[in-house]
Amino acid sequence: MIADGQGRILRAGSNCARIYGRGIEQLLGVSVHALELEGILRPSVTVQVLQQRAPVQLMQTTETGRSVMAQGFPVFDDDGSLIRVVSFSQDLTDLQLLQQEYTLLQHKLTQRRYPGDAETIQVDELSFRSPQVRELYALLKRIAPTDASLLLLGESGVGKTAFAQLSHRLSPRSSGPFVEVNCSAIPDNLFESEMFGYAPGSFTGASRQGKPGLIEQADGGTLFLDEVGDLPLPMQVKLLKVLQDGKVMRIGSTEARSIDFRLVTATNHDLQEQVDAGRFRLDLYYRINVVPMWIPPLRERPEDIPVLLDLVLARLNLRYGQQKVLDDQARHGLVQHDWPGNVRELENVLERCYVASPGSLIQYELPQRSVAQAEAPAVKLPAVSSQVPQLAIAALGEHSLTEALDLYEKQLLQEALQSCSSTYALADRLGISQPTVFRRLRKHGLSLQEARNRD
Repeated sequence: MIADGQGRILRAGSNCARIYGRGIEQLLGVSVHALELEGILRPSVTVQVLQQRAPVQLMQTTETGRSVMAQGFPVFDDDGSLIRVVSFSQDLTDLQLLQQEYTLLQHKLTQRRYPGDAETIQVDELSFRSPQVRELYALLKRIAPTDASLLLLGESGVGKTAFAQLSHRLSPRSSGPFVEVNCSAIPDNLFESEMFGYAPGSFTGASRQGKPGLIEQADGGTLFLDEVGDLPLPMQVKLLKVLQDGKVMRIGSTEARSIDFRLVTATNHDLQEQVDAGRFRLDLYYRINVVPMWIPPLRERPEDIPVLLDLVLARLNLRYGQQKVLDDQARHGLVQHDWPGNVRELENVLERCYVASPGSLIQYELPQRSVAQAEAPAVKLPAVSSQVPQLAIAALGEHSLTEALDLYEKQLLQEALQSCSSTYALADRLGISQPTVFRRLRKHGLSLQEARNRD
């Protein structure tokens, strides 16, 4: 769509009728301000560009119920006057519906149990028994032959790097390089040269031979961007261009080099919240979020804890040249621990116990309560409003604070499900993002199916 400096539409594409419910003849000569007031453009990206005199990117909800990503760009004359606004609209409704259905399907699959089929599966550096990780492994095998971008989500320490490496080894690119980049570990002033490389003599101190960047080194293989949520905004623009064009240009060079790699990203942040806050580009988010994969924390898959203990212990025995074994009481304590730091914490704790145990028997003592905690008097709960669910309040006397909060959260979700029939409605009702809604529903084993049937 092209509008003049006052917002009157001069030209419109043939897809306007499909996206906005208005034909070209109904749009030409009409002001975008009027269309915004009528609710046809909600909101109008052209109006935003006219006000800000800068490129704008936003999401729209149309009268036809479609979700649209709109981008607007100003055009200035030689005097600096804004004379045109060129905008592009991309219909993302089908993609969002597909992602919702995929997430719900994955949730259903992870709830399944496999009676009589609880043997341990070990693949390279991964060892697991839980049905959740079995389904993730099955999904990796299904998407491995494709070049679809994979986004690994989950708490810190759940093993996102191990899953990224496994996705590479299962793919046709397994003979190519696997290049891992921690986006939060590279200083901003070095990020561009490290990622994109540089030509000979492009800046003071540059190597005479030049240097290929990490993206270029991944040619023919897999590029794994860990902590992608920490990628600086200028680098997000450059990465998006590489993904769109399939070419990379070194700093100081005028020659673009063709590049072919499979992109895998990982983060423990809520990227949708970062998009809303302006810290992550919406178009890049949809580029990398083709196949999202949520890796559950270790406390949600306790079947994997004994398996991981055996795997880590075997590595430690190999590293230190010994044959130590876990004491039964130590194994019980380690299995019962909730592991807030996930697999990484388990590895560190077991190694600490390993090197601290003098003999061949590894011992482990559960963390003791502090003196302050032991001597603290019982807490008397204050009076609460009748609007607060009484189940969660009563649970405080029986469970830990974390368990009680989980019960309270589940109860709030159950109440919201009675009046909300979509994840968008739930997100608005609870004041959280849509991806967070999915994770909370999955965590508590809740489903939108009943609400959808009622609707």
